[in-house]
Amino acid sequence: MRKFVIGIGMLLLFIASGIHAQTVVSDTLVSEEVPQPQPTDDEYRIVTNRFWDNWFILGDFGGHAFAGDYGSVGDFSGLLSPDFNIGIGKWFTPGIGAKIQFGLSNSKGYSKEETYFTYGDPMTASDGSLYWKSKNKWWDLNVNAMFNLSRLIKGYEGKESDRLMNQFIASVGIGALHHRDIDAQRNEWSGHVELQYSRFFNKKKSVSLDVKAHAILFQTNFDGITLKSNGEDSKWWDSNIGLSVGVTYYFKKRHWDRCIPCQTPIYINNTVVPAPVVQECPEYRTLEFFVFFPNNYSGRDDAPIVADAPVNAIDYLAAGIFTQRGFKDTDAVAGRLASGASIASLATVDVPTEKAGQCQAIDGVARGYEMSSEPISLSMEAGSMRAFEEKMDYYYAPIYSGGKTWYYRVDKETTTQSLLSDENYRESTSYGLNAHAGLDVVKKNIKIEDHTALYSFADVYAAIEGNSGYVAQAADEAAVKELAEVLKQGRILYVQAEGLATSQDNYIGENAENIGLERNRTLAYNRARTVIKWLRGNAMFKNVSNNDFSINALTDPIVTVNDKSTRGLNAKLNRCVKVRIHCVIDK
Repeated sequence: MRKFVIGIGMLLLFIASGIHAQTVVSDTLVSEEVPQPQPTDDEYRIVTNRFWDNWFILGDFGGHAFAGDYGSVGDFSGLLSPDFNIGIGKWFTPGIGAKIQFGLSNSKGYSKEETYFTYGDPMTASDGSLYWKSKNKWWDLNVNAMFNLSRLIKGYEGKESDRLMNQFIASVGIGALHHRDIDAQRNEWSGHVELQYSRFFNKKKSVSLDVKAHAILFQTNFDGITLKSNGEDSKWWDSNIGLSVGVTYYFKKRHWDRCIPCQTPIYINNTVVPAPVVQECPEYRTLEFFVFFPNNYSGRDDAPIVADAPVNAIDYLAAGIFTQRGFKDTDAVAGRLASGASIASLATVDVPTEKAGQCQAIDGVARGYEMSSEPISLSMEAGSMRAFEEKMDYYYAPIYSGGKTWYYRVDKETTTQSLLSDENYRESTSYGLNAHAGLDVVKKNIKIEDHTALYSFADVYAAIEGNSGYVAQAADEAAVKELAEVLKQGRILYVQAEGLATSQDNYIGENAENIGLERNRTLAYNRARTVIKWLRGNAMFKNVSNNDFSINALTDPIVTVNDKSTRGLNAKLNRCVKVRIHCVIDK
């Protein structure tokens, strides 16, 4: 019993030290110090709760096999017994807790020695020796330290969140065991190890269904055997190993807060007196949006500059027309279209891009990549070209290079690459991924973190550049207003961008796989760089240090796309840049 008391003391010290090691924000104010708001969006930091919060009760039923000194003498079925547990516990932090359990069961097995627990007539083993069945009835009271592995690894998910609906919990503890229904009075210690899988079924996480794999270790004479008849010592320990299924109910308060309100102090003779007005903590927000790119277009802004009007990559994505390239001699094009002659040899020039808020929508002219339900590509048929010229006063032109025709804007460095087929590079379908209307498609196909607010590229562009003209049709007025208020009133802490490219590549020469991989990695990086360059140059971000803009260079920014077409939804979704703007709004 002395060993048991010492073991309980050591376990409680272990639990206390574990709680101290967990990073928390204390809700205790120290005298003579100015209380400050303690906000955080760190998933590994929380405010500790009161003693009566975060309690739970549990119950489970299952079975186990007893591993004693003679476990292999008889049939395995003779080692199986049911067991039952009830308990109560408390989580001190999301990752560390403790529980007390009461268990009632027995341990059945075999023995070649007659003990307190053997019964029935002797039987003969395969080696000719005699053995008896044994049954050891007991109850056990144990205390355990609990570790929520899911939260310790992934962080605390927050109040009523659909994250971590599946959790894994490890427990280790020590117990006091009493043998019952025998003439001799016997008590001893028990060691407990358990791995628990818990499934929650609603965001409140009030009830969980639990599946547990558990083991109980006993001292070596648990089955009444310390020395075998052949002179061998008993095993180091005996044990029960089993599985059980149960339910846990969590009492309110079930969650932890990450921010505590504080009172404005008033100093009178160096004494802090709380004022009656309670200040709210600053509000942290993470704004997220995606920018989707056409195939092979990195948007490095390396097109020629036209009379102080650059072909801007971001403006092209928001309101560009087809290739942003036109034929220089309108009359020559008109003549050749009338005669049916080829126009491929006629000179072309870059057409300056326009701000999406400063240009108007024109019927029959699709603007911007994935900004509407119409694809950006236009037909090279005479009728389509004439209709466009009547509205825009020039004939659009694809990019020609060595007999190859690209059917939308590409960087100079990619114009010489061979095309797998003309059709594969001409946009035929638009899902509106860059517009507010396409957010449902994005949410359905891309996992969005719970604590982020998702907007479309059109929403962000309109909030930054102005919500008028063409972009107003692709953006959502309420979302733009909300974004503008946050960006103007809040403090932008940092901005991060991650570029993605698909596994699709058209290079078929020597070492094609490695060359294609490197080209796509470069595309992924350049796309992220383009967006960061745009944001950093805008007046709304003038107070953000250059060090607070980052491009996350992913180890593997290539997404495998099995669809051979570059126009499919899967391919379009993964040619993108994910941007996160972290900001705080002072209350």
